[in-house]
Amino acid sequence: MIETEIDPSVNVLGGDLSPCSQDPLTGFFRNGCCDTAEADRGSHTVCAVMTAEFLAFSKAAGNDLSTPMPQYGFPGLKPGDQWCLCAARWEEARRAGRAPKVRLAATHRRALEIVRLEHLRAHSADLN
Repeated sequence: MIETEIDPSVNVLGGDLSPCSQDPLTGFFRNGCCDTAEADRGSHTVCAVMTAEFLAFSKAAGNDLSTPMPQYGFPGLKPGDQWCLCAARWEEARRAGRAPKVRLAATHRRALEIVRLEHLRAHSADLN
């Protein structure tokens, strides 16, 4: 486990941060939540529901999330899996028209330092 103080677990709606995924186990701290801290330089704060389109986009952009890497305990993601994405990668995908749906209740409020709430709402799996 990374030795750093976790930011308060608050979601983009101002409530308690809900879990994102236990299977596969996600999060910067691998606690199933999109918790973050100063040590989380990538801001792994957006709880996204993977799609084949997004996984292909991410792989083409240099971050292959679909190939298993057992040496790191990473099973590889498939459509339907939920994962704490880097906020900047989600925003990049949004601008390219490839953003996956997000779970607002499980997306950390620090994502709002990089992405706009209105964009997250427009891609909400919670509201649609």
